[in-house]
Amino acid sequence: IPVTRFYLINGAVGVGAGLIYAVSMLGPWYFAPLIAIPAGFFLPSMVLNFIAKRRQRKFTSQFADAIDVITRGLQSGLPTAECMRVIARESPEPTGLEFRLLTESQRLGLTLEEALTRSIERMPTPELKFFAIVLNINAQTGGNLAETLGNLSKVLRGRIEMADTIRIKSSEAKSTAMIIGSLPFCVGMMLYVMSPEYILLLFTTDMGNYFLYGAATLMVVGSLVMKMMCNLKM
Repeated sequence: IPVTRFYLINGAVGVGAGLIYAVSMLGPWYFAPLIAIPAGFFLPSMVLNFIAKRRQRKFTSQFADAIDVITRGLQSGLPTAECMRVIARESPEPTGLEFRLLTESQRLGLTLEEALTRSIERMPTPELKFFAIVLNINAQTGGNLAETLGNLSKVLRGRIEMADTIRIKSSEAKSTAMIIGSLPFCVGMMLYVMSPEYILLLFTTDMGNYFLYGAATLMVVGSLVMKMMCNLKM
């Protein structure tokens, strides 16, 4: 997306959020800029980042199959450029689009290294970087490219399997963390229903307030620790 268009979207979202706040009369009108400015700065970036991450995950899931196509084409005697054109024609999006842009860049006069650099700028995934390194080294030193790409395909499939395993394990950990984090509130609500005079001591006495502040601090620290433990990255 062009930078100018992105800035226009930021402005439109900010103005829209401010107008919605002002029209709905949720508060004083002079608070509208406090709603509009953060919405304009952060909301489009969050949406764009979400779309980009989803597109990269889809590309990564398709990329090993694309490398297999190149490997089989090289083994049958086709040149590398023709194998890439086959992927550009037959692969689903976004892999097909990226290889079309790659082959068109070479047709316009860019070297393979320059075309791959532009592809990495559009799709900055580790898998595509590995692919670019393999092709650049092979272009400089030679060697059996089909065998090298076959090994790369096995490595990428292993990474995908490991990433899926990590995603499943981290999802389980996040579910456990949510359950543990909600227990104090559930127990507090239960005590309030069963014995309100008992739980209200936390809010009406100095000693209860100290206990409440301490519990809140420990919950925040525990939540941050669990979040760090659940955020596993490859």
